[in-house]
Amino acid sequence: MYTLVYSINNEEHPETVYVNLTNSCTNSCIFCLRNQKDDVCGAEMWHDDNYTLEDIIEQFNKFLPYVKTTVFCGYGEPFLRREMMKEFCKYLRKNHPQIKIRVNTNGHANAIYKTNVAEEFKGLIDFVSVSLNASSEKDYDEICKPKIKNGYEEVKKFIKACSDAGIEVTASVVTGFDKIHYVNVEECEKIASSLGAKFRNREFIENGY
Repeated sequence: MYTLVYSINNEEHPETVYVNLTNSCTNSCIFCLRNQKDDVCGAEMWHDDNYTLEDIIEQFNKFLPYVKTTVFCGYGEPFLRREMMKEFCKYLRKNHPQIKIRVNTNGHANAIYKTNVAEEFKGLIDFVSVSLNASSEKDYDEICKPKIKNGYEEVKKFIKACSDAGIEVTASVVTGFDKIHYVNVEECEKIASSLGAKFRNREFIENGY
């Protein structure tokens, strides 16, 4: 059975669970775990998006009552299943209002849908982590290989949109991956701050988690 909801580090009673909404993505990042393995802690991550909200809830309920945080993060860009994510967020807000909700995203959502998706999710999510990954468009294109036009600028716009919507947003970069020659971490941190975001330098880990 493919995995829609999973935990990491084989925790028996995880406080954080992850929701794997889709395998589609508008980036092809050179460091992405999906390029290296098919599973996370034994959980099969590949699927065809042919599932229902009830399927997510069924898998999610197996982790209760220990869950404190739910993170939309898997082998794809979660905002590509925007409506499904919205419905599950509403379910969590109604049935488990104490659970915090975070989205890990490449930041292309507003560009994809040509609307302010960040504003749509105001009140539905608590935190957003956006993959900034570079201090210039040239470096971003080399690392993330975006499939949309002006991907880097769109990421920065989305970070600002989340901040403006009152959603706590963190811009992240990945360092320590052997195929990434250089990341100007100091400049990335300045960019994040200028957009109203916190900053995280995420050291690459071989198994991805």
